[in-house]
This record gives sequence, structure tokens and C-alpha cells, in this order.
Amino acid sequence: MAFWLVKSEPDAFGWDQQVANGTEPWTGVRNYMARNNLRAMRIGDRAFFYHSNIGREVVGVVEVVREAYPDPTASEGDWVCVDLRALAKLPRPVALTAMKADPALEGLALIRQSRLSVMPVSAGHWHHICALGGWGG
Repeated sequence: MAFWLVKSEPDAFGWDQQVANGTEPWTGVRNYMARNNLRAMRIGDRAFFYHSNIGREVVGVVEVVREAYPDPTASEGDWVCVDLRALAKLPRPVALTAMKADPALEGLALIRQSRLSVMPVSAGHWHHICALGGWGG
């Protein structure tokens, strides 16, 4: 199993909408590196759901339930999406400021490449953020 982080602006599509929808296609990614990350996702992989711009915090965990397929929102180009299913809300959201200040999270892609919307997370960083958020999954 691999670990990821996906970012969404909560005023456009937030955690509560993900939970209400259950499973949702992760569409609209228009960055080549993020697209390649979507292509690398496999069924059963997990991802942090991160609220960008407003909140700037990890708020939940989703699971990949369908691997990359053509993004239906793309009018042209080779863009893909994956289907994500809500797994759990973190008992304590983990703020970007806390992650930046934590030496155990040095090298986290979210800190190095803050504008990338889909990024890998190492197993060590994954487990550390889960612990910070009070989630044992």
C-alpha cells in the first residue's frame, strides 16, 4: 500500500462533501506531476484529504477504490482521475504550521512542493501525521 495527500479548497469541495458523497471521482487535476501521481495510485492506497487555502490542514483519510481513468471534466489532453472513498475524519486536524514545525516531517512533499495537488507521502510521514491527528488507521 502506498500513501498520498490530495488537496482541495474546502469552499469548492471539502471533507464534508466527500463524506456525504461516500465515493467521489478526484477530477480537475491539470498538473503533469500530479497527473502522474494519480496514475501511480492503486486500489487500497490511502490518502490524506487536505484543505488548502482555507484551513490548510489534513482533515481526513480517503482510500483509492478505482485506479486512473480518463477525467470526464477534461475537454482535451491526457488527464486522468481516480475514485476516492471517505474512510475517516481525523479526530484532530493537523495544520500545515504544525507540520512545518515538526522535525519528524522534514522532507514532506507538502512542505517542499506546497502547490502540488496530489503528492506521495512516505510511510514514516504517514504514520506520524496519523498519530498527530489521533487516528490509528
